[in-house]
Amino acid sequence: MQKLQQSIHINAPREKVWEVMSTPATYTAWTKPFNEGGSRYEGDWNAVGSVVKFTGPDPETGKEGGMLSHVKESRKPEHIAFEHFGMIKDGVEDTTSEEVKKWTPAIEAYTLTEKDGGTEFEVSMDIAEEYAAMFAEMWQKALAELKRISEQ
Repeated sequence: MQKLQQSIHINAPREKVWEVMSTPATYTAWTKPFNEGGSRYEGDWNAVGSVVKFTGPDPETGKEGGMLSHVKESRKPEHIAFEHFGMIKDGVEDTTSEEVKKWTPAIEAYTLTEKDGGTEFEVSMDIAEEYAAMFAEMWQKALAELKRISEQ
């Protein structure tokens, strides 16, 4: 596993960026680079320990796929960290397979810092080396979309 980190400056208050980041409709919009069919989540981002399911249709099967996570830290509107502990494949939750054990637990965190009249948004995530380049490219697109929506 390696750590992937990216950031972007957004000309909007961090409360607005947090709202865009975490509201279901805008979450689906800014995370589209990760799943063209539309990423969604179920769960409470404000409750430490709560389970959050990040899902979307698998492009090959159309069935639900995604990640099982729990909220490790949540300090609205400045920081949230998710600990991924499993995956969802074809609508079935998996927390015990050898495939899952290779990359769990993995942390994905968002930090929003007030800077230069706006917000510095940083993402940090643990990622398997073979997926790092792909995720780096997807994160660039997702952060640009988060910026675009937040600055409207």
